[in-house]
Amino acid sequence: MKTPRWLSAFGLSRPPFAKDISDNDLWLPDARQAVVDNLVVGCSEYDHVILIGEPGVGKTCVLRALRSRLPEAGFRLTYCHNATLGRRDFYRQLCLALGLSPKATAASLFYAVSSHVEELGRERVHPVFLLDEAHLLHQDVLDHLHILANYQWDQKPLLSIVLVGLPELADRLQLRKNRAFWSRIYTRLSLGESLPEDTAEYLDHRLKQAGCKNDIFSENAIAVIHEAALGRLRDIDRLATAALKSAARHKRKIVDRDLITDVLENQSMNPNNL
Repeated sequence: MKTPRWLSAFGLSRPPFAKDISDNDLWLPDARQAVVDNLVVGCSEYDHVILIGEPGVGKTCVLRALRSRLPEAGFRLTYCHNATLGRRDFYRQLCLALGLSPKATAASLFYAVSSHVEELGRERVHPVFLLDEAHLLHQDVLDHLHILANYQWDQKPLLSIVLVGLPELADRLQLRKNRAFWSRIYTRLSLGESLPEDTAEYLDHRLKQAGCKNDIFSENAIAVIHEAALGRLRDIDRLATAALKSAARHKRKIVDRDLITDVLENQSMNPNNL
């Protein structure tokens, strides 16, 4: 397939800010590496974990880094991205993820899951259940997560539950009806926005992975990108890609402040509402 013109203009072998990047090529600044370290420790100590952050700050990247860090021999990770399911469908999805046949009732589903997890425990394999977009969970599912977390009178860890979502997830869990579950979540992590120097390093890292050998973004352009994207990687990806395409159309080898400003205006983007 022919390489798109905007990639050829900068000597790029592939789109530098695409989503399809391997776990080994992920970039994380020191602050996010520390979050991954705490996640690994929490799972290793059989804790329940909550990770919150605004959209696009890199929560999924952190989870992928966790996946590559936990040894396969001692852990079994199950990822669930559909948090809008009801209680029964939630357990059915968990059964399918664990390789079990879904049962007819919520009670039988819970029994199947708990029995399977106990079997993994005898094999010295600790299950880790990653529940993404957890701020969307129905209350009846949250109630059952409390049951899973309170297994065998709270003296035996059935599995580690890792809840990932927007900041309002923590607000929900601190409501009176959820406080018992909240009290069992020992590892509580928050992912903030990147720093300006993180944005510069991130752009350089992704461009080099795509074969770029020159500096394309000026310092002023990087500053505008960081401010417009609020340090959120997803928005940095989108804005940087649009800037590269615009620069190629105008036969410019450097993305400067004026070009980024034009891109923002053409996309009707307010830097504070990217």
